[in-house]
Amino acid sequence: MSNTNMMMPKLGLGTFRLKEQVVIDSVRNGLELGYRHIDTAQIYGNEAEVGQAIEESGVPRDELFVTTKIWLENLAPEKLIESLQESLKKLRLAQVDLTLIHWPTRDASPTIADSMKALYQAQQMGLTKAIGISNFTIEQMKQAIDAVGAQNIASQQIEIHPFLQNEKVAAFAASQGIPVTAYMPLAYGKVLTDTVINHIAQTHSVSAAQVALAWSLQKGYTVIPSSTKRENLASNLDALKVVLSDAEMKQIAELERNERLVSPEFAPDWD
Repeated sequence: MSNTNMMMPKLGLGTFRLKEQVVIDSVRNGLELGYRHIDTAQIYGNEAEVGQAIEESGVPRDELFVTTKIWLENLAPEKLIESLQESLKKLRLAQVDLTLIHWPTRDASPTIADSMKALYQAQQMGLTKAIGISNFTIEQMKQAIDAVGAQNIASQQIEIHPFLQNEKVAAFAASQGIPVTAYMPLAYGKVLTDTVINHIAQTHSVSAAQVALAWSLQKGYTVIPSSTKRENLASNLDALKVVLSDAEMKQIAELERNERLVSPEFAPDWD
């Protein structure tokens, strides 16, 4: 079975910016509510707390899908595998389900090919079931594909929400059979105040957040919203039940304004 056929739950729990007891409570509540997909990263500084919450939840390991991401300073082949082993210790897991290159390096060394081959080696060692990429441009995706093959890239995780729809990158990923995971799907909460989204929400008697998530889900993306509130975690999960009409999908598509919320100084030159 290729990586792209893996069973990643379509709606997961993001943990970006959540620390210490806050992230423990969020993951615990999420697992109690039925979330089975947890997304973390080395740079979030919360892998140990995520691991604690998972272990204490009592949810069987084979029911969970756990993603982590390799940070920039660990992309060199001689560091990557060791850093992933350290992540596994923190997460209290023998293996994660998916490991991503968090950001492509802008430097000549290590190259994307070097990092992808090291990540593929980690997969062969059994440290991760699947591998993938995050925040890659189309050109960088091509380099990753050349290194390990599109069939071995299980996900491209990129910022996608109604105000930044990233259609070019998403379309290229689809053309290569690479599933897309949308992070920041609620645009730091900005979708909650949008007039169009709220009108659609009223039509369905659901929340604006549920509409935004349903839009991404109907586009075929996996979504990983985060929340510190149990009621919001439950509400987000119910977005799986919301079905938008073609006309409503088109209305949301027209909200595109290239409003990128995540673009650090080391970000690539975006498509």
